[in-house]
Amino acid sequence: MDKSMYAIVVENLTKVYGKGETAVTAIADATFQVRPGELVAILGPSGSGKTTLLTCIGLINEPTHGTVVIDGAVVADGGWHGGIDLKRMRREKLGFIFQAHNLIPFLTALENVMIALEINHLTRNEAKGRATELLASLNLGHRLNNYPSALSGGEAQRVAIARALANKPKVILADEPTAALDTENGKNVMALLKKLAVENHSAILVVTHDHRMVEGFDRIFQVSDGRIIDEHNKVAAGRDHVG
Repeated sequence: MDKSMYAIVVENLTKVYGKGETAVTAIADATFQVRPGELVAILGPSGSGKTTLLTCIGLINEPTHGTVVIDGAVVADGGWHGGIDLKRMRREKLGFIFQAHNLIPFLTALENVMIALEINHLTRNEAKGRATELLASLNLGHRLNNYPSALSGGEAQRVAIARALANKPKVILADEPTAALDTENGKNVMALLKKLAVENHSAILVVTHDHRMVEGFDRIFQVSDGRIIDEHNKVAAGRDHVG
């Protein structure tokens, strides 16, 4: 397999908490790939391991076994790969969207996006220009100077999406991004993510438990008891790759 074709490559990824008799396997032998421009869902009930999978790919939770490759760089291979600057990888290659928008309440919509750019060493003027452009593209040009408390739930989540896109990441990881939204706003957010995946040639991986939100996804991987299963409920492990 030519791993350079993919934005995300996961091979036999396993995460075990604890040791001995108290050990709990949260994810077992997950194997799949996501191409640039794809919108992919990880679907499963609460406690199935899908968020653990996302945090391992997002360089937050160290895998116990297995390999993770982000944009051609091996970041985990039986634990974190030696020599990888995890903080820099997260800043430059990854964007995160969460269930709660996690906007800083005392900053405006514009400033919430600018801060992600300034952390990545853009000047204030450069950050302001990029943030203004992003928010305008998400139909929030009239909300630049509003604080999060003045935004609707859908607007706040779009600001969070703009923040995730700020540094033009190759991979966007979204953990239940529609859970706090009503059905209409949730579907609007999912349609927006699909549009952004194609336009920005980014791989977007979305964790969700909500079957109503999976319309328009390029692929859907289901997680059950820590294992990835395909749409036909066949366990995908070893040579049985999902993809």
